[in-house]
Amino acid sequence: MSNQMKQIVLASRPDGAPSPENFRLETADIPTAGEGEILVEVSHMSLDPYMRGRMDDAKSYAAPVPIGGKMEGGSVGRVLASNSPAFAEGDHVFGPFGWATHSTADARLCRKLDPAQAPVTTALGVLGMPGFTGWWGFNEYGRPKAGETLAVAAATGPVGSMVGQLAKAKGLRAVGIAGGADKCAMATDMFGFDACVDHRAHGDFKSLRGAMKDACPDGIDIYFENVGGPVLEAALSLMNTHGRIPVCGMIAWYNAGGLGADAGGQSLTAPKLWRTILVNFLSVNGFIISNHWNRFPDFVNEVAPMLKDGRVKYKEDITEGLENAPEAFMGLLTGANQGKAIVKVN
Repeated sequence: MSNQMKQIVLASRPDGAPSPENFRLETADIPTAGEGEILVEVSHMSLDPYMRGRMDDAKSYAAPVPIGGKMEGGSVGRVLASNSPAFAEGDHVFGPFGWATHSTADARLCRKLDPAQAPVTTALGVLGMPGFTGWWGFNEYGRPKAGETLAVAAATGPVGSMVGQLAKAKGLRAVGIAGGADKCAMATDMFGFDACVDHRAHGDFKSLRGAMKDACPDGIDIYFENVGGPVLEAALSLMNTHGRIPVCGMIAWYNAGGLGADAGGQSLTAPKLWRTILVNFLSVNGFIISNHWNRFPDFVNEVAPMLKDGRVKYKEDITEGLENAPEAFMGLLTGANQGKAIVKVN
């Protein structure tokens, strides 16, 4: 085995949308596992919207990636060496290995995978952090009841598709919002949504709201928020009294900079937002899924059988080669992916 590895580091902080110049592919020596650590050869790595926030030096729930530091993220791979009794050489594992062909990590932050249960890539999506995010936010803050209407944007992504399928399993009407006719067809044909609105086919608020109103004739009881932008405005105007809005992301605004940036030119203002919440008695709950890992076993116990028997389906969009990760990530931020964005590293 060569003693060299490759990794992608943050070369510079983006000003707006990331560009290729913000990333740099480097060669380095393969690290040695320290006490309590494992060394892993990475096979697949996850691309997720939250990574955009880590590129900014702005106050957030996690520290930013330093200039010259390896891009962060979850990955799966095979253990090459272990200094932990919890793992042995050859084990398949998920952990915070980042954008690299090889990496070490604290074994306490990793979990062993069983390829016989499901493909290891599902630990990056449907049976990983994104699927868990959808499951926890929908159940904990959505408080679903049969007969209600759920709306979720990015409906064919790993979070949105999980939310929609769980809603259908619990007897709700599930309405997706997605970018493009192909994604809308995927939402209804593959993931079982009752309807899906193509936000790219509606160039103004009035048109988008009209399409969403047609898809939600009884209003919206749960809006699972992960995009922000015009879709949020349209959804807010259709919320029923005592509606619930779990807030897990706002990808439409990520390239505007830090969390204090304005709404990218949209008309949503604080007074308008606050009044809508007040007069409709809405419950709006923000959450970061890393605060709730204690519930992860409950998620797997419920969803893994649904995945096995086909009640939950998933779609993966796999890019070949670590060197192509930046391009795939930039595409993710504009909705170019079809399903869970993954990079096949080796």
